[in-house]
Amino acid sequence: MTALATEQRTPLVEMNDIRVAFGGVHAVDGVSIDLLPGEVVALVGGNGAGKTTLIKTLSGAHKADSGEILISGSPVTINNPRDARELGVETIYQTLALADNIDAPSNIFLGREIRTRWGTLDDTAMENETRQLMGRLNPRFKNFKVPVQSLSGGQRQSVAIARAVHFNAKILIMDEPTAALGPAETEEVRQLIRQLREEGLGIFLISHDIHDVFDLADRISVMLQGKLVGTVNKVDVTQDEVLAMIIAGKHPEEVTQTDINGLHR
Repeated sequence: MTALATEQRTPLVEMNDIRVAFGGVHAVDGVSIDLLPGEVVALVGGNGAGKTTLIKTLSGAHKADSGEILISGSPVTINNPRDARELGVETIYQTLALADNIDAPSNIFLGREIRTRWGTLDDTAMENETRQLMGRLNPRFKNFKVPVQSLSGGQRQSVAIARAVHFNAKILIMDEPTAALGPAETEEVRQLIRQLREEGLGIFLISHDIHDVFDLADRISVMLQGKLVGTVNKVDVTQDEVLAMIIAGKHPEEVTQTDINGLHR
């Protein structure tokens, strides 16, 4: 965990006893997790574990049936994505939701464009701000004037992250940020996540990639069948122990060598 996270102990997010049911099925059943400034918490579990539903209650896509959400120590109500954004919560979905036919500055300012005093679009100001932002987040990014559909997967991810960060996000939810990326692009995105963490943002990382999880996360929260198996410090566990939590719902101290052998059959 970074020094910033250990110095400032008030969590950016606390989700307490969150419950969500669909037609009598408990998709999320009494889950509590938190997130500190300058920290990456990986949320992992198999398909149907409930991790996406849980995180959608924070992003405003789903209303929790019960439970409490606190932002920086204060209880909040999140009914929709606008509520979440106003509280500094931004979600970057796997699809990225970029407008493919326009360039990076236009995507970053989409719906919040800078205008001149005559009411026309101030393309120069938006490009200059984008260059400053990318210079801080991803200095290797140079393609400011081409449609984002022509960018690599890593560069597109950079644009989506920059858009969130530019409008004062404190909390990022990242859904499979390196899915379908090659090794070089994956490292580009990982470095960007490390940069955001150093700047004090809190990041919930949803990932099926155990290598991403161990490379980036400070803590790992594991879900199974709607319940929280547990939250562990990355430095205290092995990948096999986390896989046993995901598959068998066992805490690391309960995992036997037989369990680990079974993971690799």
